[in-house]
Amino acid sequence: MRIRLKIAYDGTEYVGFQCQTNGTAVQDVVNAALSDLFGKPVKTLGASRTDAGVHALGNVAVFDAQTRIEPSKIAFALNARLPEDIRVVESDRVPDDFHPRFQRTIKTYEYRILNRAHEDPLTRRTEMHWYRKLDEKAMDEACRCLVGEHDFISFCSSGFSSRTTVRTITRADVRRDGDRVVFTITGNGFLYNMVRIIAGTLIEIGSGKYPPERMKEVLEAKDRNEAGPTAVARGLVLIGIEYPDYEQK
Repeated sequence: MRIRLKIAYDGTEYVGFQCQTNGTAVQDVVNAALSDLFGKPVKTLGASRTDAGVHALGNVAVFDAQTRIEPSKIAFALNARLPEDIRVVESDRVPDDFHPRFQRTIKTYEYRILNRAHEDPLTRRTEMHWYRKLDEKAMDEACRCLVGEHDFISFCSSGFSSRTTVRTITRADVRRDGDRVVFTITGNGFLYNMVRIIAGTLIEIGSGKYPPERMKEVLEAKDRNEAGPTAVARGLVLIGIEYPDYEQK
């Protein structure tokens, strides 16, 4: 049978979700826990790779196994074998042909900024610190132009392997919650470092370096050099992944 895992993690100590040769990935640790649980090697298929230092509340992975363990109980068995910075928050059975990447998805990310003079030691690993005042209204206005189907090559780091740089964004907004500014974006997929580059551009706008109209200019330029810097990884959180076709079934 095929089991789906919804996985949350603090990505600070990992090189990303996907297994790599340059360090320990979240997937390495999950695979080891599964192999220990079932007494033989088990490999997962992941939905979103997430970069080094990026966090998740709802990444998705699947694996195949023959087991009598109730699918919903596998999360409990795995969490007993996982470190505290990784948790399986849901486990369930899915069709054998369910693949976490090769079907229609809707992903939501948040980029979190602590906007005050001094850092918060309790959240230093999970949000960016920016001591200059940010104008969240200008940032919110700026990101509205991102909604719709566009070529986002201006917001993509070199080395991407996607066949197309066109993506559809259904939500992009910025809100303030006290000292914290949160950028939320939802779409059918994201390019390499896309959310972090948009966040870096928004910070430039929020700091007053550019007016809100700058975002549209960057989008239309189709030139990475026109966008802002890539914001640090620790502020980015994969909130969740939806599978509309599967959920309708």
